[in-house]
Amino acid sequence: MGEQQANNPLHGVNLEQIVTCLVAHYGWEALGGRIKIGCFTSDPSVKSSLKFLRKTPWARKKVEALYITVQKSVWKQSNAQDA
Repeated sequence: MGEQQANNPLHGVNLEQIVTCLVAHYGWEALGGRIKIGCFTSDPSVKSSLKFLRKTPWARKKVEALYITVQKSVWKQSNAQDA
């Protein structure tokens, strides 16, 4: 079980952290353009987004997938700067 979690990029990250990170990276408008859901485009807030995403598995999966993509990109940039 420990090995599964070690390979899980979402291990130890909660949904609020994911949404906050994506908003900081993209902003609400760009995030709403990437994932077209009302909680990102119509009077967006972290609280309303969390409420929607917790009830809507398909939307949550899209948000988690985008977060993983962003984290991989940030990791690659960080490693490139270190080299």
